[in-house]
Amino acid sequence: MHDFKLLLISNFLIKPLVRIGLILLLLPIKLLAQPATFTNKFGMEFVLIKPGKMVVGKFQPGVGEPPKEKLNRPTLPLSSYKTAAEMARKSAMPGFTVQLDKSYYIGKFEVTQEQWQNIMGNNPAFFKKDKVKDNGAKYPVESITWQDAQAFVKKLNAQDKQHTYRLPTEFEWEYAARAGAEGDIPWAEINQVAVLGGATTSPIGQKEPNAWGIYDMLGNVWEWVQDYYNEKIFADPVPPKSGKEHVLKGASFTGDVKNATYMTHAAGPGNGFDVGVRLVMEARK
Repeated sequence: MHDFKLLLISNFLIKPLVRIGLILLLLPIKLLAQPATFTNKFGMEFVLIKPGKMVVGKFQPGVGEPPKEKLNRPTLPLSSYKTAAEMARKSAMPGFTVQLDKSYYIGKFEVTQEQWQNIMGNNPAFFKKDKVKDNGAKYPVESITWQDAQAFVKKLNAQDKQHTYRLPTEFEWEYAARAGAEGDIPWAEINQVAVLGGATTSPIGQKEPNAWGIYDMLGNVWEWVQDYYNEKIFADPVPPKSGKEHVLKGASFTGDVKNATYMTHAAGPGNGFDVGVRLVMEARK
């Protein structure tokens, strides 16, 4: 039997308690008692995520054989990411349990180019204008750094006095992405929910949502989260307090079904054309 620590994460400060098995208890800030979905004054839609727990590091490969179709990959140079996906695949059960005891709202979709333009007054995306349809308005914003995402959050917070916005933590993101499921989804179902293997990004919401009504958690664009990259996440899952790189989740349109896993823990060099963001919304204190 594994001898793990019981850890309490309160306001993201780690306090070791007793040695009995690993539970990460996340205590987010108090939220509004709002309906299951909420649309803010900027037209950004959010989904309420209720308290619960998940097992991380318990890998179940896709059911059946992965498809062998040839993918239409872009000819542009791709960003290179460090990933712990192979570590995830090699992680044996029981993994570790993450428990979230408070509700939070997460973006129903990735932030769009139109939403970014309205808040920031610019559009850094590569796939816009003549490269995609409808001028890219409903396509996810991309080519942004973690610092760019934080600047967007800061401006958004300055314009909304009722709510506070931020990047999700890695565990908040993964809990919402899994939508109550353990392991990963069967190969046959991945193409129903994931934007993969294309030459460009796609407009938001073109695939099926997950069980909790959230779109594009796999593929389309990588999504920044708040945490620093942790090379030892499956051995020591406590989020580091400092680091040089931040975590990306969810893979992108440049990937394929063999790499479509909610557990992928990646760190990127910056603003690749397949890197975007999804936000968490909370009640303003």
